[in-house]
Amino acid sequence: MEILAAAEALRVPAAVDLAAIVIGALTGGLLAAREGFAVSGVLILAVGGGLGGGLIRDVLLADGPPVALTNQAYLPTVAITAGVTFFFSGWLSRLTALLVVLDAVTLGFFTVIGAQKAELAGLPSASVVFVGTVTAVGGALIRDVLLAQRAEIVQPGPYNAVAALIGAAALTILAGPLGLAPLPVAAAVITLVAALRVLSVWRGWEAPVAVDLPLRARDRLGRRRRRGD
Repeated sequence: MEILAAAEALRVPAAVDLAAIVIGALTGGLLAAREGFAVSGVLILAVGGGLGGGLIRDVLLADGPPVALTNQAYLPTVAITAGVTFFFSGWLSRLTALLVVLDAVTLGFFTVIGAQKAELAGLPSASVVFVGTVTAVGGALIRDVLLAQRAEIVQPGPYNAVAALIGAAALTILAGPLGLAPLPVAAAVITLVAALRVLSVWRGWEAPVAVDLPLRARDRLGRRRRRGD
């Protein structure tokens, strides 16, 4: 009974779920259009952007056929979105600022959906954080692989996987040890992830890169010695 009640409380409204998928599909479709892909390429990248994260999540959780295949609305919605981007890519490209905000909100929604589904599956906290992050960035990862380019999530740049990771970790803490109600937690995490993503784009924040601490320490020591001389 408790699991059923939790599942009901965590259920994302269908309209919100579809809106998140549409934004993800728009992002993938627009990239394909900019690269001059054929209609099949636009459709494939739209599917990857809109449904890729959910497909990876459901495969990891092994909870029956992926929702992307069982939900009757998902694939038609992505197909329609791909058609819109195919014929109106130039007009949509002018809405850059709006698409950045919507993409950030979508990142938050996918983080919450993935992490909450992992929680309902009874996974440990570390796995919940992992599944939430993968669900958020999986579509972008598939999109970049199809574009034959280095994945955005592994490069220095605005927060993407970092924002999702922080959001999934916050959800695990708020809904786990603190035991807060699921809907307020979901709203807070979506806001957090979206804010981190938008601020990183606006302020030029970049995800940290690997640091050689011994080399840095030697450089600092060398500078101090030179100043002492």
